[in-house]
Amino acid sequence: MIILGMGHKKNPNAQALGSLGGKARAANLSDAEIAKIASKGGKARADKLSAAERSRIAKLAVAARERKRKGK
Repeated sequence: MIILGMGHKKNPNAQALGSLGGKARAANLSDAEIAKIASKGGKARADKLSAAERSRIAKLAVAARERKRKGK
C-alpha cells in the first residue's frame, strides 16, 4: 500500500549495485552501441522541451560556436 504524499527513499545499496551493473554493461558495448543509446536519451529530452526552450538552447549553442570561432 502506498500512502500519497509520502516521499519514496531509494535504497542506497540497490543504487550501488545498479551502478555496478550499468558500468559492467557499458564496458562490453561498442562505441556505436553507446552512441545509439545516448541518442535515444537526447531525443527523449528534446521531446520534453517546449519549442521556446529548444529555441533558447539553440541560440546559446550558436553563441558558443561564434565565441569559439572568434577565439574568445
